[in-house]
Amino acid sequence: MGYTCDPVAERVAKKLGFSCHHTDPLVTFRNPFDLANGTMPVLELLVVGGAVFALVHAWRRWRRDGDPVNISLWFASVLYLAVIEPPLYFPGWFGLEKQVGFIFSHNVFTVQFMYDRLPLYIVAFYPAISQLAYELVRSLGVFARRGPLAGAVAVAFACQVFYEIFDQLGPQLKWWAWNPANTMINRPALASVPMNSMLLFASVSFGAMTYLVVRLVGARPGRGALGGGNVAWRTVVAGAVTPLAMIVVSAPSGAFRGDDQVGVQRTILSVELAVVWIAGLYLLADAYRAARAGGAPRVASPVFARVYPAVYLAVLVVLWLVALPAYFGATGGVTEQGTPIGSLWYSTLCAAAAAGFIVAVLRVKAPEPAVEPVRS
Repeated sequence: MGYTCDPVAERVAKKLGFSCHHTDPLVTFRNPFDLANGTMPVLELLVVGGAVFALVHAWRRWRRDGDPVNISLWFASVLYLAVIEPPLYFPGWFGLEKQVGFIFSHNVFTVQFMYDRLPLYIVAFYPAISQLAYELVRSLGVFARRGPLAGAVAVAFACQVFYEIFDQLGPQLKWWAWNPANTMINRPALASVPMNSMLLFASVSFGAMTYLVVRLVGARPGRGALGGGNVAWRTVVAGAVTPLAMIVVSAPSGAFRGDDQVGVQRTILSVELAVVWIAGLYLLADAYRAARAGGAPRVASPVFARVYPAVYLAVLVVLWLVALPAYFGATGGVTEQGTPIGSLWYSTLCAAAAAGFIVAVLRVKAPEPAVEPVRS
């Protein structure tokens, strides 16, 4: 356990204003009003509250409506986090110093786990964002009308647009800091955000996990109701297998490692992100047209889908407005406070697409059967 605070980790932590030495291996509590800045407890409340809201909604979908997909996706998201995050925080523990290196460090929030590396809000973020995206896409009838693969692609796009509004803002507000010395993983980047993260963590992971969950526990012809044990082991499989999809999708750009290949990597990652956008926009527009024309399956938008995405977007937009004065005063991509800025144009594009999802769901309302079978 001697790798909990190596020199690189200490240097990144110091930029955020704390030390990674002498930290508790289990959990640390802090005063929410004594964090690095006032945006941090707001973010915690937004995300942790969203995860709790999502869990209540998922439980009701299972126990009241007989659909275990939501509850499975909620717990698969947490399991996926448990598999993917520790190697990122402590590459030395897993012998990944040369292959991965130290990538980033979270700042310290109100509740922090694993030697101060894992904030509670990050644990909550995965199930909150996966439920947000899945419910928007499900409410538009994409899964029922086009099947699990198209539905998962639409979820990957929804996660991209909601996630990146947050992802492009975090470094400026000291929610976390990337390790600029790690050019192997953190380059190429869009402003301060590595494009590998934009593609793999903000889209591929959630799309793959949703596809696995829907295929493993979703309603299908000839499949009876699944008991708790069946749902549990299928959830474990979905969460544990999801990182394999990230490895596969990262292979094209990963084949061109090296400082002299950054341009090639940027092109490949840009093309892959463009595919997510094109496919996602098509599926969103198609679902909206079909629903308005009465040709889509009759799926109601639940309270969670009508409330939380709008609240999430509104709060992130306000936080962006708070950050704009420092953003426009930045020199060379760095604010006067010494923090790197994200991409305003890409965040605006994502916010517009996110608003499109929200408006589409709010305008399409219809009665809902207990469980809508998913096309195979």
